[in-house]
Amino acid sequence: MNKPAFRLSSPQTGTEYRIYVEAPAEPGPWAAVAFMDGDDQFTAAIEGYVAARKAGHVPPLLLVGVGYGASYSQPANRRGRDYTPVTHSVEPASGGAETFLAFLTDTLWPELARRYPIDARQRGVAGHSLGSLLVLHALFRPKPFFTHFLASAPSIWWAERAMLRQVTELRAHHATLPGRLFLGAGAEDSDSMTADLALLENQLAAHPFRELTIVSRRFPRKNHFNVLPAAFETGLADLFGG
Repeated sequence: MNKPAFRLSSPQTGTEYRIYVEAPAEPGPWAAVAFMDGDDQFTAAIEGYVAARKAGHVPPLLLVGVGYGASYSQPANRRGRDYTPVTHSVEPASGGAETFLAFLTDTLWPELARRYPIDARQRGVAGHSLGSLLVLHALFRPKPFFTHFLASAPSIWWAERAMLRQVTELRAHHATLPGRLFLGAGAEDSDSMTADLALLENQLAAHPFRELTIVSRRFPRKNHFNVLPAAFETGLADLFGG
């Protein structure tokens, strides 16, 4: 596990988060990207970013991992609460995504701006699996705070695919949604995971949002667990490259 750069208490959730940071050597300002599951996935985020930088596919970025100081299954890890937009019987404390998103936008981002030279015009959020459900929730709202969204193998299955209904409801009232969205999954991920992602992709193709740029990828010979570095490398390149 990486060592956190600092700890940050959230008045919104009542939790103290461990914030992991990988800062460029080049002078700023830089676009910042917040990765969910910082305790477990930030190493993969750095690996993907370093590969993309070496290939010349991305500019310098400030990578930020948001964690709990506890891995997935440990009691102090609150991903089941923080990353889920609605409640589900599999997790009694679920449904706290809106509160957690307020922490990211109103507490974490001002603290990052105080500590680092970040570009206020480019704000990224990234995740995998349940973390990607939070990424989609951050995007599909009337006025998203973030501008770049990396969703690897999103858990669209959550609460009987409630995310698809959220997209439908937003599209009924808002035809324009500025932003860049990366959607990806391992080609050998579970059938339900890849099929649910296809449902979202087809829905967005049938009823597109103006000003929303979408890139979708499938990664051959990758499953739900080993796709992380490739998804993060490609996602960052597709979102921030060029």
